[in-house]
Amino acid sequence: MSPRPFPLRPQSAKSTKSTKPAPRDGSTETWHYPLRHHNYRIFVALSLVGSGGVWMQRLAQDWLVLQLTGSPAAVGLAVALQFLPMLVVGPLSGVLVDLFPKRRILLACQAVAALLAAGLAVWNAMGGTDVWVVYASCIALGITSAIDGPARQVFVNEVVGDSGLPAAIGLNSAVAQLGAMAGPALAGVVIAQAGPAAAFAANAGIGAAVMVMIVSIRPGELHHSPEVRGKEPRRGQILAGFRFVRERPPLLLTMLLAGLLGAFGMNGPVVLAAFADRVWHSGPAGFGLFNTVSALGALVGALVATRIKRFGRKGIVASAGLFGLTQLLAALMPTQEWFVVMLIVVGFMTLLFLTSAATAVQLEAGASVRGRVLALYFPLLLGGHALGGLLAGWLTEDFGVRAGLVVTGALGMASAAVIGFLLWRYSVRRARTVA
Repeated sequence: MSPRPFPLRPQSAKSTKSTKPAPRDGSTETWHYPLRHHNYRIFVALSLVGSGGVWMQRLAQDWLVLQLTGSPAAVGLAVALQFLPMLVVGPLSGVLVDLFPKRRILLACQAVAALLAAGLAVWNAMGGTDVWVVYASCIALGITSAIDGPARQVFVNEVVGDSGLPAAIGLNSAVAQLGAMAGPALAGVVIAQAGPAAAFAANAGIGAAVMVMIVSIRPGELHHSPEVRGKEPRRGQILAGFRFVRERPPLLLTMLLAGLLGAFGMNGPVVLAAFADRVWHSGPAGFGLFNTVSALGALVGALVATRIKRFGRKGIVASAGLFGLTQLLAALMPTQEWFVVMLIVVGFMTLLFLTSAATAVQLEAGASVRGRVLALYFPLLLGGHALGGLLAGWLTEDFGVRAGLVVTGALGMASAAVIGFLLWRYSVRRARTVA
């Protein structure tokens, strides 16, 4: 029995502006097609800069916690506090995204993020040493990101409309993930040269620049969808995303795989800081180098991901398994030079997996519930990241830096194997049912 469909909303008659004809078929819809839209060019830029700024803030907070406490476990707690709020706020944020104008939501979130960065910059520059202040900022940033993430992804549909949406989603996911890799790299360089306060101040400036970009988006060229306010009971609005995902096992398993990889593989701030401090003894300079080369690999992964028109579930599972394998191999590298080389490969596989998974989730979600589906996806991915930060911090603290990365890499490979088996079993059962 096929899942109960959620109908796509018709495009509003108000916003039918399009300066270029839509591609006639999927074969001509390449990654550069959405860039013909003025608003989408701005949106790609603000996604790159904004995502990089958020991750720059996160890494600067993590490094400051390490400076104040000297404990990788404390860094793991900071990582958890940045992402655990998404588990609580996530479902509600999806309703907000589906109900209210995304452009206003993005503007408000950027304002809050800029104020948080400016506040920490002033506090740290004045010699603040209370780690609870950093923890409080981590929680506030986590709440803001829980709302900003789904709004940013759903806003793609309003920027480009139905034509070119798959290519736009893929490119935007790649750019956002690239920013997530480049932000920590930039933070590492700034911290090494001028300290955490300078990184916070730089991010406050980034936040202000992103706000200017959001304001410069032309409202008259957006493709607005009819609002759902009042069309569903409030309880139904919250549960619609859960129902949609539950009735589609492949979608659910893809989201679960992202959460598992977030928990077992995406712990760069904890692991790279520990490698720089305890294994290679290269300090902030090495920390910045490690993040920079990871971002280089991510750039290549982003370019590859945007050119793959149909990655498929098998490709997503395979990239997840290779992601775990490359982390395990990085942990075993005998010299810092070989470790740096492996980090390039890790960055590549990270972007390839994250971009393909995010694109598959967004394309499968109906427009009427896309915000709520993404509000479940991001808590799984980043909430898993939070729990993984605690796990990586504990493993690193008690068993050593290399052992911690070996274990998390192996767990990532095991997760890919289990999810791959479940997807295969579902496809076999479905084929038998159809036959």
